Amino acid sequence: MFVKPADGLRIVDPDLNGFLPAEGREVPDSDYWHRLWLAGDVVKADAPQPAVPPSQSIRSFAAKSDDTTD
Repeated sequence: MFVKPADGLRIVDPDLNGFLPAEGREVPDSDYWHRLWLAGDVVKADAPQPAVPPSQSIRSFAAKSDDTTD
């Protein structure tokens, strides 16, 4: 499950030996994280989507394929 600390809290992350990042992270579905969620110390959130590289335009692809010489 993906969780973030509730506003204003710093949550100990025993898996990383530090604190849960403010932007959150995927954590194990364990009793520890469920207790924190039920207590309101962490909130479930959607994981950020990975950045998608810009796709190559059709024009640049067509230009490259026309540059062939026989």
